[in-house]
Amino acid sequence: SYPPDFGMLRNVLLVSCLAGASAFSLAPSIGLRPRTDAVSPVTRSSLSAARTAIPARRSTLKGASVSMMAKKMKKVAIGVVGPGLVGGELLRQMEATRPLLEKQGIDLTVASISELRNGKSWMICTDKKGLTMDTLPTYIADEGAGEPGDLDKMADFLKTVAPIAVMFDTTASELVSDFYPKWLGKGVSVITPNKKVGSGPLPRYQECLDNMDKTGAMWGDETTVGAGLPILNTLRTDLINTGDTVESIEGIFSGTLSYIFNTYKPGMKFSDVIADAKGKGFTEPDPRDDLSGTDVARKVTILARQCGMMVELGDVPVQSLVPDSLKDWKPKEGEVMADAFIKEMMAFDDDKAAQIKAAQDKGMCLRFVGVVNLKTKKVSVELREYPTTHPFAGTQYADNICAFNTVRYTPQPLVVQGPGAGAAVTAAGIYADFLKIVAASP
Repeated sequence: SYPPDFGMLRNVLLVSCLAGASAFSLAPSIGLRPRTDAVSPVTRSSLSAARTAIPARRSTLKGASVSMMAKKMKKVAIGVVGPGLVGGELLRQMEATRPLLEKQGIDLTVASISELRNGKSWMICTDKKGLTMDTLPTYIADEGAGEPGDLDKMADFLKTVAPIAVMFDTTASELVSDFYPKWLGKGVSVITPNKKVGSGPLPRYQECLDNMDKTGAMWGDETTVGAGLPILNTLRTDLINTGDTVESIEGIFSGTLSYIFNTYKPGMKFSDVIADAKGKGFTEPDPRDDLSGTDVARKVTILARQCGMMVELGDVPVQSLVPDSLKDWKPKEGEVMADAFIKEMMAFDDDKAAQIKAAQDKGMCLRFVGVVNLKTKKVSVELREYPTTHPFAGTQYADNICAFNTVRYTPQPLVVQGPGAGAAVTAAGIYADFLKIVAASP
C-alpha cells in the first residue's frame, strides 16, 4: 500500500495480470517502428487501426450467437524454438485454452518445435495437430523422428501449413536472434521475450523494422521489458499513439534487484540478502549477471528506441553493483559459483551498510533503476535514493514498476506495477501478443 500523502494515485495503473490480452483492446501495439526524427513521435504501427475497431454490440443473445457461428476461422501455424520453462508453459496455456481460441475464430496448429537433442539442434515439422508438451518427449526419444534443426526451413514450413505463420523464440540465444530479419522478411511474424534484438546492434534492429514494412509481418516484443506487464503497450498505444509527449521513463526492471532492495534494511548484511535471493531462486547461477545491471540496460535501451532515441546498448552507462575487483574473478576449482561469489561479497558489506544508512538518515530508500530521460536524451542504469513517499518505495517482494512522466500525466506519473518475472506471467504475455497479431492479420 502507498502512503496517505501520495493521495489516491489516480494516475497509477497497478497491474498484476495481463490487461494486454483483453478482447476490447482498441489498438494493440505489436511491431511498432520508432521514428528517429523526433524524441516523442506518434509511432507508426504495422497494425491498422481499422483492423482493431470494436464491432457494434449485438442487442440480443440470439444475434450474438449468429455472429459467433458466422465468424470465419483464421488458420494459424506456429513454431516454437526452445520449449523449455517459458516455451513449455506457453504451449500448456495454449492447449488448456483451445476452446477460447476457437471462440475467437483461431484454428491453431503447433506445426514445428525446435529443441536440443543430445546437445545438437533438432526439430520436428508436422501439419498434424499432434505436437503438445505431452507428446514432445516421445518425439525427442524417437531417434527416427524429426530432423536436424534448420530455423529457415522451419519458418518456410509454417507458411505451407497456414496463411498466418508465427515463430516463437523463447530462448535467450544470440544465434536465434539473427534469424528475426529473415523470418520477418518471409512474412512470418515473431513473438519473443528475448531482448537480444530489441537492444542489440542497430543495423539488425533496423533490418527487422524494414522487413516488417515490406511483408506486413509483426513483432510481438511486449515481454522483453516487463514479462506479463503491459509496459510497451502502455508506452506505444496509450501514450505515444494518442499524441502524448513522454518526458521520462523510470523504473525498477529487475525482479532480482527489486527483491534485494525491498528486503535490504539497515543492520542487515548485503551478502546475506544476496544469499537469501539465491535461495529463493531469484539469482542467476552467477549472481554477477543480475548485479551487473546489464539486463536492466537492455530493457531501457528497448524503451528508449520506442521513443525515437536510437541508442546502442554499449552507450548506456551502468552503475554495476559488482565491485571492480570481482568483475573478472573466478571461483576456485570445485567451488559453486554463486556460493563462492557471495562469500567474496562479504568484504563489501560495510560499504553497502554505510550507503543504506546514509539514505535512511535522509528519509530515503535505495532502489536500482533504469532511466530514459527524453529531455536530456540520456539513458542510464543506477542505484538511486528515493523518498519513502515515492511509488518505488512501496514495491513489494519482487515487483517491477515503471513510471511514465508525460505532458498529460503530471504532476503524478502513470505507473505500471506488478510481477515482472516468472514463467506463467511471461508465457501469458507472449500468448497475449499472439492474440493481438492474429486479430490484426487478414
